[in-house]
Amino acid sequence: MSGYAHDDERTFAALPPARGSGFARTWWGRAWLKALEDTALDGQQLKKGRKHAREGAVGAVSVRPGRITAVVRDDDGSSYRSDVLLQELSADEWDRLLDLAVESAGHIAALLDHEMPPHLVEDAAAAGLELLPGIGDLDPECGCEAWDHCPHTAALCYQVARLLDEDPFVLLLMRGRGERALLDELQGRSAARAAPAARDSAEEEAGAEAGGVPAAEAFAARDILPPLPAPPMLMSEPGVPPSLDTETDPAPGVDPSALEFLAADAAGRAHRLLAEALAPGHERTVVEPSLTVVQDAARLAAAGSVPSGIASRLATGSGRRRAELDLATRAWRYGGAAALSVLEEEWTPDAEALARARTLLAEAWEDADRPVLRPAGATRWTVVGAEAQLRLGEDGRWWPYRKERGHWVPAGPADQDPAAALAGAAGEGGGATVTGAAR
Repeated sequence: MSGYAHDDERTFAALPPARGSGFARTWWGRAWLKALEDTALDGQQLKKGRKHAREGAVGAVSVRPGRITAVVRDDDGSSYRSDVLLQELSADEWDRLLDLAVESAGHIAALLDHEMPPHLVEDAAAAGLELLPGIGDLDPECGCEAWDHCPHTAALCYQVARLLDEDPFVLLLMRGRGERALLDELQGRSAARAAPAARDSAEEEAGAEAGGVPAAEAFAARDILPPLPAPPMLMSEPGVPPSLDTETDPAPGVDPSALEFLAADAAGRAHRLLAEALAPGHERTVVEPSLTVVQDAARLAAAGSVPSGIASRLATGSGRRRAELDLATRAWRYGGAAALSVLEEEWTPDAEALARARTLLAEAWEDADRPVLRPAGATRWTVVGAEAQLRLGEDGRWWPYRKERGHWVPAGPADQDPAAALAGAAGEGGGATVTGAAR
């Protein structure tokens, strides 16, 4: 990307026609396009502008605080000077942005290394500072005298996406600060902040060597300490993740629908975890173990209506065939990880556990109703004369199964009582009656 630059203005030579389906390659270029397309009032003008930019009709682009300028060639050969104005950040807003960057070790390291971290946009937005343009932020001025965005100013905006591919600092220049001035100020603030931090660290080390603060003293000061903030309020439902359906093509290997699915799942899990954390007695709740990839694929597939393409990816990623994932999904809906383990794993009980299981099977039914059970493994008993089976889990609960198209499939939730579990299986799927089976 050639051209000349002063700290308060940069000029970029005209770019050749764009090739390929995607117009921008990097996160910054795509983020600019998304902001432009999401806030556009006239989609037709944007499409015409994108065509102009793709065909190389935009001349050299001048970027300075609050304004971008270029001459854009029209289809009939005429040319128009086009300007797009973007509100600069105020001095106070720049102070807040620079403080935010210095407070984050990742941000300051990246910026001082002449890189623009994408998370800076999100952190700035959380602090009330919008770096990307919003609705009404891009104010067009064009020699064609259109009252709003015309194809020429739209083409200029699309060309800026390609400039941001090469140098994201162009966005900060539009907002009012050149790269050199910005980095100089960041270095000054970083050095000023490091001095008291080093002094505080030395004082903490000296205090540690002196023995720290006695616990009794800290406890005695409990009444003069500020109170803890109130717990956060629980929203009525999970947040809605952003849509990734834009006119910008995704990067190779990126599946927007899969990302949207995972984002919605993450929002739902976060909402559930917060609800559990705010519930009375949460501090006594046993922490659930982390799920394996195989378990989590079944959990995701069981979450609701899963598109076929995503289900196939879940099957492949967990080392299953699609039919195997469908069985795992059914098991998960009946009992989570415990039910999945009973479906896909076999275990060998010790003598005491096996004797206890046989006693339960012998005492679970009245003589007249007792089915004939034939062992089908260490922890599985098949009902003679009925397409039904009981499986014993490692937690001592009984899981009902029934045969469908020659395969044993989960048929209901678990129960401590084998008779109740088997009866529940008949009710769940309308399967064969399993009590009083023929001897």
